[in-house]
Order: sequence, then C-alpha cells, then structure tokens
Amino acid sequence: MSSTPQPLSRRGALLAGTAALVGGLGPAGRTDAAARIPKRSHVPLNALTPAQRAGQCVIHSYPGLEPPARLMDAIREGRTAGVIFFAENIKNLSQIEGVVQEMNEAHASAPVNAPLLLMTDQEGGMVRRLPGEPVLSAKDVGASADPEGQSELTGSGAGSNLAGVGMNVNLAPVLDVYRTAGDFTDQYERSYSKDPAAVATCGSAFITAQQDAAVAATAKHFPGLGPASADQNTDLGPVTLTTSASTLRGVDEVPYRAAISAGTKLVMLSWAVYPALDADRPAGLSPIVVGELRNRLGFQGVTVTDALEAGALRDYGSTAERAVLATGAGMDLILCSARDADQGGEAVVALSEALADGTLDGASFDAGARRVNALRGSLS
Repeated sequence: MSSTPQPLSRRGALLAGTAALVGGLGPAGRTDAAARIPKRSHVPLNALTPAQRAGQCVIHSYPGLEPPARLMDAIREGRTAGVIFFAENIKNLSQIEGVVQEMNEAHASAPVNAPLLLMTDQEGGMVRRLPGEPVLSAKDVGASADPEGQSELTGSGAGSNLAGVGMNVNLAPVLDVYRTAGDFTDQYERSYSKDPAAVATCGSAFITAQQDAAVAATAKHFPGLGPASADQNTDLGPVTLTTSASTLRGVDEVPYRAAISAGTKLVMLSWAVYPALDADRPAGLSPIVVGELRNRLGFQGVTVTDALEAGALRDYGSTAERAVLATGAGMDLILCSARDADQGGEAVVALSEALADGTLDGASFDAGARRVNALRGSLS
C-alpha cells in the first residue's frame, strides 16, 4: 500500500517507535501464536460454495479494536482469505495477539485447510502498524555503514515481531528506487537508495531474513513508484508516470528481479499508470503489466493489489467493479483495506457473480486461488 503517514521528522519517527515499543510489550514469554493455527483436511475449490470460492482471493479489513461479527462470520464460513491490520486495530501486542487467536479459532470451522493470511504494513520508520521492530526506516538502512547487514536485521526484526502475535504476511519491503530528495517515496523515507543495485541488495536481504522467520514478504509497488514526485500519491488520486520502458526495466524493475530470485512470496502492483507499458490502465488493472511481472521477470508467486479504495481508481467504479477488473487483469489477492468489513463482502459477492455469469474466466480465477492457497499452506 502507498500507506502515506503523517509527515514526521526522522528523529521523531524513531523516538515514537521506541515509545511504542516500550508501551506496547505483551507479557514476557508469550508463545508464537502462528503455531496455534488449526489444521484440517483439504477441501478442493470445486467443493466450495460460490461465496467461499470467491473469498479465497479477498483480504478484509475492519475498524477499531474489535473485529465485527460480520467479519468473524466471513472467517468462520470460509468467505475470506485473510485480514489486514492497521494501527487503529492495535492497542498493544497482547491485545492484537488475542484478536489473531480469536480469528484463528473462528477459522477452525472453515472448509479451507490452509491458515488465514494475517497481514500488516511493517516497513520500518514512519510506516509501522505494530509497536517495535523495525524501528529504522529504509532510508536509515540505506545510509548506514552496512546497508545489507542492517537490512537483514530489520527483516529479521519485522518477521519476529509479526510472528510473535500470529501474523504471517508483511506488506514490505518497498523496492521503489527514488529519484530526488523529497519526492514521494523519499519524503517518507521508504526507499533504500537512488541506486537500483543497492535497493536490490537491501530488499533481498530483508526478504530472506523475514521469510526465515516464517513471515511472507511482499515486494512493492511494481513496476515502481520511484519516479513519482512529492505530490503524486495514488492513495489520493490518479497518477501517471511517463518513465520510458527502458528506464522502467533498467532501473525500477531491477530490485524485483533480485526479490524474485530471493524467493519473495508476494508482489504488490502499483495503481499508477505507466504509458510505456499500458497507457490505458493502472498497473494493478493491466494484464500487460501483470504479464510484464509474470512473463518478463518470471514471478510465479502471489500478486496482490494495493488498496482497492485508493483515489487512483476513482474513475473505475465501485468496489465491486474494481475487484472484478483487478481479478480479470491477473491479480490473485484483492486488498479491501478501507477498514470496513462490508467492503470485503462486496468484493466477494462481485467476484462470485462475475464467475457465475462468465465475466471472469473460472480457470484463471482458480489458478490464482490455488497460488493463494499454496502460499497459505506454506505458512502453516
């Protein structure tokens, strides 16, 4: 996700992170909640109800500290692939660990044997949902005396932090190669470097270390938001990046090749439009850009959208219409992150209906669902 935070000084972000860590520690000796995920016998996709089948490709969200009954029902009945958590959902580590456990217990009755995908944006620096590691931002890491070593430490810290409360997916690292000081990615300290090789090295080290902690990594935002200027924010409105195809492939995609080689389990696509690849559609709605990732770079893992409610998609209709367009373009997971459980429900209904009337190709959809379920199975 673009995940634009309120601007803070670098020192302020680090101090805030330290205070959050001290104030949010759970009880000493807490166990890894991920180890308590229930296991069940396998139920094939063709044995699921239409809503359950559609739900295998939707991530839900919710407001506040307590997940609403309708979200818990969706979990219990197998109509969701998982949940994304935000700061408003988290009081402290003990509280969110309890919520995760509650969700896993509800999921025990669902027909799908793989664990829920329980995720957040824990990039480091200004963009963190959980108190604690990683405290350093990507910019801090890139400017350190040992960027690769610091990347390993931040990746390991992120993985341990998430796994400790039972989460199993981090929507990080950011692999955008920023261009100028204060541009969109740099102003929030979310880029390791202007040098694509340095971003590739740092991102790969973060991915490897985090996934060694049994938390799946998500490389984002393909093919890259590095060229975006300070006011080009896809959360707020449409963004067009007129970067040439040769620069996209020779600069912005370089860290993704490394991330794929490192085994990143997910890649998030940008909502910007890249005319050099597809002048008509944002990347996450473009079969051409998805094909760039799949066919040119050889990625075989799970593709995930950025926030479905983003302002960049204001010309692409409702939640239902956006979900169908993204799935039709080749996105495996639809990220409904408006902090409204009904948004995820609307996406599930829309996908179910589009499969029933032939708007979406069933074989392609099920191939994506199998990739998602393979990811879920790898995290059990």
